[in-house]
Amino acid sequence: MPQIPQSLHELSVGQLSARSGAAVSALHFYESKGLISSTRTSGNQRRYSRDALRRVAFVRAAQRVGIPLATIRDALAELPEERTPNRADWARLSEIWRGELDERITQLHRLRDHLTDCIGCGCLSLETCVLSNPDDVNGEKMTGSRLMPERARLPGPEQPTGQP
Repeated sequence: MPQIPQSLHELSVGQLSARSGAAVSALHFYESKGLISSTRTSGNQRRYSRDALRRVAFVRAAQRVGIPLATIRDALAELPEERTPNRADWARLSEIWRGELDERITQLHRLRDHLTDCIGCGCLSLETCVLSNPDDVNGEKMTGSRLMPERARLPGPEQPTGQP
């Protein structure tokens, strides 16, 4: 891993990529989503402050555990003066995110447990399919393999039937 001299306070996108392990395209994407920021040189080259290394590490760690980028961005925006997250920040955020992850795990377990039933018949019937119709919510209202409920007809003039 390339060493960055301590005297260097700004990193090029290539240096940030080499040091963080994130592809240059990923860094550009993170910047477009507001997760990291850069300044521009007179030659219009990006320069990142050294704390971008920690922010990129934070983003990548959160992504690895399944946190959506929008949620990560919101968490970073809550930090005072957009400072770099520290250990206490990670502990606080991971506690908040734990509930969301537990719910997703529960949903994935439910999906795994019922997936074979749906593949076995292939009908995706709203009457019995636990994937298209969890807890048979629509089965009480209608029958058949409709994924979208029927729209209520608006009162108005009679529709032409095509007969004179």
